[in-house]
Amino acid sequence: MPSDRQKSGSVAEQRAADFLKNLGFQIVRRNYRSRFGEIDLIAVRRDLMCFVEVKARSDGRFGSGAEAVTRDKQRKLIRTAQMYITLERKHRFRTRFDVIEVDLSDDAA
Repeated sequence: MPSDRQKSGSVAEQRAADFLKNLGFQIVRRNYRSRFGEIDLIAVRRDLMCFVEVKARSDGRFGSGAEAVTRDKQRKLIRTAQMYITLERKHRFRTRFDVIEVDLSDDAA
């Protein structure tokens, strides 16, 4: 049975995916894992590949979602993205890294 944290994470990732789709992105991977770490969403629009870290927040006690992405987490995201690009042969894409913060303060999740 999923924990409340896992449920909140799933809700946040779905909302982030919906947001990206509304911007014209196609979600090509969810929860991509490598030995270096995990990327929550990988989205593509034309020649742009976006690697997305999703952060759920229900209050401001722990800072913003962007603040939660430490330098160590950034390194892991970059290495994981490099592995994805190499293994999936996606070199033709421009790349971007985004943090999407999802406000769950009104949810009972």
